[in-house]
Amino acid sequence: MTILVIETATAACSAALLAEGAVVEGAHEVVGRGHAERLVPMISELLGPGGRADRVLVDCGPGSFTGVRVGLAAARAFGLGWSVPVAGFSSLALLAAMAAAEETIAVAIPGGHGELFVQSFAPNPIRPTSDLVSLKPADAAAAFSETIVVGPGAAALVEARGWGEARDMLPDASAAVRLSPELADLPPTPIYGRAPDAKLPA
Repeated sequence: MTILVIETATAACSAALLAEGAVVEGAHEVVGRGHAERLVPMISELLGPGGRADRVLVDCGPGSFTGVRVGLAAARAFGLGWSVPVAGFSSLALLAAMAAAEETIAVAIPGGHGELFVQSFAPNPIRPTSDLVSLKPADAAAAFSETIVVGPGAAALVEARGWGEARDMLPDASAAVRLSPELADLPPTPIYGRAPDAKLPA
């Protein structure tokens, strides 16, 4: 079985082909806000003429609202066109898998309004040990005591508490090969990580 992995939740844009528990090929670029323009050509380069996959796996967030939507739209389109299943995973779980740490770590990425999306993960196998939360850096510093913090928001959390090791990294679709089946079988719907800013009229 071949799996196409799509990741667009942060400033990075990446895609990978997995087969038999290994990475066949991957591509990773830091594009900022250019996911919509770069993603499909990137996937086409990976697949080659007439290429396809047996399953699609997509990053559901949390992260950039637009980036997550771009990835999900592409994943659903490929799934529909190929008549194959589509599943999701969390951007924070992917970063935890990339860290390959031997101890429980915190994963942090920038959220809206100056907040951080934060969640802790234990290793071997990678599994969440806390709920996903969206907090100001000072509040996140008080709530998470893991020595190692990874992700694009790691430096902000470590700076807020004045100690710890920050590992600044962006998600890479190729690391999805390290996710457990449970973490790679989420519904392909957005994980926003916080309540919507817009309020319905009373």
